[in-house]
Amino acid sequence: MTYEFEGKTEKEAIENAANELGLERDQFDVEILEAQKKSLFKNGYVKIAVHTLEDEEQSSQHSMMTSQKKIIADPVPQGDFEEKLIDFIQTVVTKMGYDAKVEVVFREEKKLGLKLNSQNSSILIGRKGKNLDALQLLANIYAGRLGHEEIRVILDTENYRIRREESLVRLAYTTADKVHQSHKSILLEPMNPFERRLIHTTLNDIPDIDTKSEGEGLYKQVRVIYKGFER
Repeated sequence: MTYEFEGKTEKEAIENAANELGLERDQFDVEILEAQKKSLFKNGYVKIAVHTLEDEEQSSQHSMMTSQKKIIADPVPQGDFEEKLIDFIQTVVTKMGYDAKVEVVFREEKKLGLKLNSQNSSILIGRKGKNLDALQLLANIYAGRLGHEEIRVILDTENYRIRREESLVRLAYTTADKVHQSHKSILLEPMNPFERRLIHTTLNDIPDIDTKSEGEGLYKQVRVIYKGFER
């Protein structure tokens, strides 16, 4: 399910969501819909969308950035669940017409990181990672059918997710600079919820810059806005 909450800061909005829903912080994902910084005449304002673990979008939006801090796991599948999941992913990729070997990157209590090793990684990633997101979503659905709905499967190849995050952070700063100079808003390309949140949080502390999500569906766009006026 998806809910919306507000606060003077992102932290306050998240606390309001946790108190209202009676959930722990790790039981839901947060997407910043709108952020307005405090000024002389205005109070700070943050509007967020909260996606609980029941939401299907949850399956496809996760960062591999934190995996750098994790202990590298035994790449060999452990147990019937991991064996079936890895076999499923490899079968799907094979039916797509490509060869790939899947191995475990990390294991947590409720997360399983998998890596696709393939000579066709660029195709499996797809434009803006959409093919990889689709494969990850299928993997999460299949994990649920195996009776492990609580496990979040994170699928990556060629460290794409880390590289994508770095690219988006650079895009955010470059766009903010253009908006600050021109005083004209810029609408970015459609992004998934995690990518949009990365843009919002990156620019949250930039003076005179606000961000707002626009559109419908999973892939919305972020508008970067000059806080003063547009000419």
